[in-house]
Order: sequence, then C-alpha cells, then structure tokens
Amino acid sequence: MEEENNKVTLHGMWISTYAKKVELALKIKGITFDYVEEDLSNKSSLLLKYNPIYKKVPLLLHRGKPVSESLVILEYIDETWNNLRPLLLPEDPYERATVRLWASYCLQISDTMKKAFISATDVEGGAFDEFFEILKVMEEGMKDFFPGGRSKICAENLGLLDIIIVCSLAAYKAAEEVVGMKILDPEKNPLVYSWVTTLLELPLVKETLPPHDKVVSRLEFIKKNGYRFQSNN
Repeated sequence: MEEENNKVTLHGMWISTYAKKVELALKIKGITFDYVEEDLSNKSSLLLKYNPIYKKVPLLLHRGKPVSESLVILEYIDETWNNLRPLLLPEDPYERATVRLWASYCLQISDTMKKAFISATDVEGGAFDEFFEILKVMEEGMKDFFPGGRSKICAENLGLLDIIIVCSLAAYKAAEEVVGMKILDPEKNPLVYSWVTTLLELPLVKETLPPHDKVVSRLEFIKKNGYRFQSNN
C-alpha cells in the first residue's frame, strides 16, 4: 500500500525535449517510475484528466497528484526527494536563484530550434538567428557561472542546468544533418559545445535520449511539413 501511495508516473513523448528533461532528472535521482508514452494526436484520458489546462506532456503523477510544466516538475522532484543526491539546485539561496534564471532562459533553446525547421526557405532566410543569439548569451553567461568551464562532469554531480542544456541541444547533430549547416559551433561556442558533448557521452544520458536516426527522420518531417509539437515548457 505504501509503495502504491508513493507511485511515480511520467507521461511523455519520445521526441519531447521537455519530457526528456524530467525523465533524465528522475534517473539521476534514482527514483523508480512508470513511463507512459503519449500520442499527442490521440491523448490518453489520464493526460486530459490530470492536465486539463495544457493537455500536454510532460505530466508527472506522484501519489495520485499531477504536476505539469518541465521546470516546475524538475524543482518538485528536487524538493520532494531532497534526501537523494545529487541535488539539482544549489542549497545557497543566491546560487539557486541564479540557476533558476539561467534555466528559464535556456528553455528557449528547444523552441527556437524547432521554429527554424518550419521550412527550408525560413532556414535559408535566417530562422536560426534567434537561436544563435540565445547560444551567444548562454556562452557569455556560463563563462562567469562556470569559471574555467563545466569540468568533472559525471552522473553523480549533474544539476538542473546540465539537464536542461543537454536535452535542449541533444538533437544538434541530427539538426546539422538535416539542414546542412553548423548548429553548435565549437569555435563560436566552445564552452557550451564542450559542455554538451561531454554530457552526451554519459551512459545515463545516452540511454535516456532517442536514437540519432529516429530524430533525423522526425526533424526531416518537421522541416518538410512545418509540424509543431505540443509540449510543455
């Protein structure tokens, strides 16, 4: 009965970067959970029942209570299981506030990348300009936040920003393949590039993110059809 009362269920979608952030956070914390893959063209009754406002993923159910929006869920996970390490947010109030600020800004990466796939014409016309500007601001900001770069990365010390940046940019290689241009440039964004590529090599991250070929196929579909995914931020 106690196990049932503490049951955790994540409703997600394999291509949703927002749902992947939550899935990765649960795994980092070592929290046992059930996963429900949603078809957003035929949403489950539970998704509609427990997320009536947005009707989107990710949706976390814990003890029968729903939590929605990825950043809200990530903070809920950290606060609810604060006895489990690593902590996703720093304990120091100022450092925690700074992480929240950058996390909120970093969430824009996924959306701006998706916008760039509306059509080939838009890509050629500079649809990536906003995306590159966000990366530029992140690069400069992280130089102060991580003096000397984000070093000694492992599954045991991952935090909120690690989760958001790696899931937001996990598809950068697939994106480069589809549009035929450099998305994440090691010369223009050396800190972010090194940070993301190191995170992508972690076994826990690899097992959580979708296969490269499957992502390429979906991005080609987006680029051709201008399809917009419904997912929370």
